[in-house]
Amino acid sequence: MTGLSRSSADLSPRRRRILYRCWHRGIREMDLVFGQFAEDEISRLSDSELDEFEAIMGEDDHDLHAWITGGKPLPDHLQTELFARISAYRPDFGPVTTASLKAKAEQSE
Repeated sequence: MTGLSRSSADLSPRRRRILYRCWHRGIREMDLVFGQFAEDEISRLSDSELDEFEAIMGEDDHDLHAWITGGKPLPDHLQTELFARISAYRPDFGPVTTASLKAKAEQSE
């Protein structure tokens, strides 16, 4: 298991690496945004979206946080559908408990 509730066993090595990197960003807020977004979306992203996602992940965490929260204007190169999806994604910031993980797993079935 790489994230909170998703197993990476069924993912390609590239998708596993991306999922791992999403949960190990450097600042916790970005771990939660990218990690939970990746858990929900990683298996559905096309190869070109994965390329773009990796490029986005290469940006500085503090800049990403400011762009996602609207603290800084978004640069032209990030004005894409994928970045909009990431920015619109609202992670669950509630406490992680056995019950919350079970409920999330049941929702995804």
